Amino acid sequence: MANNQAPQGNHDPAGSTQMFRAFVDEAPQGRQAAATSGGPRIGLILGVVVAVAVVAAVAWLALG
Repeated sequence: MANNQAPQGNHDPAGSTQMFRAFVDEAPQGRQAAATSGGPRIGLILGVVVAVAVVAAVAWLALG
């Protein structure tokens, strides 16, 4: 019967991956909540301001 397991000298990276995922899952929730609540709102506000400025510039050029 063939031995399908890795030899003793080789390290299986799956254990490291599982530990990394556990570490990521334990990240502080407060920092994530603050980043997700402020980021999209600021981007939305900036997008609206830029859109209004573009529409105003086009209207000014069209009427001027």
